[in-house]
Amino acid sequence: MIIRLQVLFQPLNPSSYLTPPSKRTKNPNPNPKFNPIQKPKSYKPLKNGLTSTSSSPPQPTTDCGLRFHEKLLYLETLKVNPTKALAKNPYFRSTPLSFLKSVENCLSSMGIERSAFGRIFDMHPQLLTSDPYTDLYPIFDFLLNDVHIRFPDIRKSIIRCPRLLICDVEDQLRPALCFLRKLGFEGPNALNCQTTLLLVSSVEGTLMPKLDYLMSLGLGYEEVVNMVLRSPGLLTFSIENNYRPKVVYFLNEMKGDIRELKRFPQYFSFSLEGKIKPRHRLLVEHGFWLPLKEMLKVSDGEFNARLIEMRLRLAG
Repeated sequence: MIIRLQVLFQPLNPSSYLTPPSKRTKNPNPNPKFNPIQKPKSYKPLKNGLTSTSSSPPQPTTDCGLRFHEKLLYLETLKVNPTKALAKNPYFRSTPLSFLKSVENCLSSMGIERSAFGRIFDMHPQLLTSDPYTDLYPIFDFLLNDVHIRFPDIRKSIIRCPRLLICDVEDQLRPALCFLRKLGFEGPNALNCQTTLLLVSSVEGTLMPKLDYLMSLGLGYEEVVNMVLRSPGLLTFSIENNYRPKVVYFLNEMKGDIRELKRFPQYFSFSLEGKIKPRHRLLVEHGFWLPLKEMLKVSDGEFNARLIEMRLRLAG
């Protein structure tokens, strides 16, 4: 059972983010605590387990050699790279082993297996010296009671996106949740353990530009919203590395109609070089055409069988 910390939350009003670009004002959010003009802080500072008045990392004492060696062995049991941990988290040297184990106990209490710790701590070594009660439990509390993720699914959310553990609830997670709910991620489309990774995205810096780009293709606002609700992964793709090259190939080489992207937004989830281009070129080589869904959604074996069948029909 998690003891929910009594924190007074001030609700945000990101509804203005959801208006089409033509109707946006320069200062759509009256709440001074979350200025949409400024990029919200994505990460929160994780506190050292020891109280220190110095701004620099505390130095190890003369008798800590054995204890430090114990901590290195502890990292090895977790399958964490000690060199990387020390380089990215200098507070590790002075933090007692008992504090490190309290972080492990916190994650274990939420159902996260010890076998997953290595990947989590390697990605975010600052978690090793975090305070469970001020840094971690508030995040779990938010996921359980605000996002309404079931307790058995909390571990899935974290393993899928460990970055959740280093995001500040009020500066990052809550604004993103409000935006996504206004967008339509509620009810049957509510966030789940597979889509909570969207919460780590900046509203102004990441989510809105992707919506704007899709609308720049000639799609209406409601059409884009429906595409995103059907395929939430659209909000995780890079504009420059995913959207733009795939749109250019679709329009110039495939001579496609943007309306087909509206019907099959999953197009952007397939590899351009590994699947889209090879399959399209095979179809063109034999003078065939298939809708995006039929061309991409099937396995390689099914696609080749379909291609042979079409060739046989043509020959017959």
